[in-house]
Amino acid sequence: MIIAHVSDLHLGAHSPEAVDSLAADVTAARPVLTVVTGDHTMRARTREFRQVRELLDRLPDPLLAVTGNHDVPLLSARRLFDPYGRHQRWIDADLDPVRRIPGLTALGLQSMPRWRWKDGRVTPRQAAMVVRVLGEAPPDDVRLLALHHPPLASPLLGRRRLLGAVRAARVDLVLAGHTHVPDVRTGVRSRPVFVVAGTATSRRVRGTPRSWSLITVERSGGVVVRERQLGSGGWHTARIVTFSAAGF
Repeated sequence: MIIAHVSDLHLGAHSPEAVDSLAADVTAARPVLTVVTGDHTMRARTREFRQVRELLDRLPDPLLAVTGNHDVPLLSARRLFDPYGRHQRWIDADLDPVRRIPGLTALGLQSMPRWRWKDGRVTPRQAAMVVRVLGEAPPDDVRLLALHHPPLASPLLGRRRLLGAVRAARVDLVLAGHTHVPDVRTGVRSRPVFVVAGTATSRRVRGTPRSWSLITVERSGGVVVRERQLGSGGWHTARIVTFSAAGF
């Protein structure tokens, strides 16, 4: 099972070369699910969301996308009264979307409150949703949770309740973005695997090349994460991180 994980598009402050080539590289991987973990836009402007929609329409379906801190208007009345309206119009009307396909149950969480500028939060309702949706998935399903803010690498209100829900629901994969730097690690008991995708198309890199994460869940239960980086010759596989079935 192959899952494509993309984050930090920042359309409006993007590399045209990366945008032009990303969809073809993701499509070539033939993922069963494409996950985009937020920061679709730079400043949540309508024209930026329009550009995002055009790119998302070129990515393989089914698609699961959640909001990032850059997808909420920065300094306007809209931030107070309609912070997620443009995301709901252009990306997904459901802020906590669920995708169910054979062998996989995936849940996305909206982790950016209107009253925080950068850092995220997970509410008790959302933690309960993790337990309900993912905890009640078919026994053999891969259980995937996606949100913008990495639970292990960013200030996240409700972190303890979220990690408790992740354990209770026996989540296999937690996907996030936000930091612009790719990262892969496991939980205390080797489960779940936490994957942070790097900057896919943004000009705002953090000392690492633009990248996205190609995740393979093997029939044995092992997980392989391949970081696809953009270089002078196009996209290529850089770091590969493998978790055996025994460890996973």
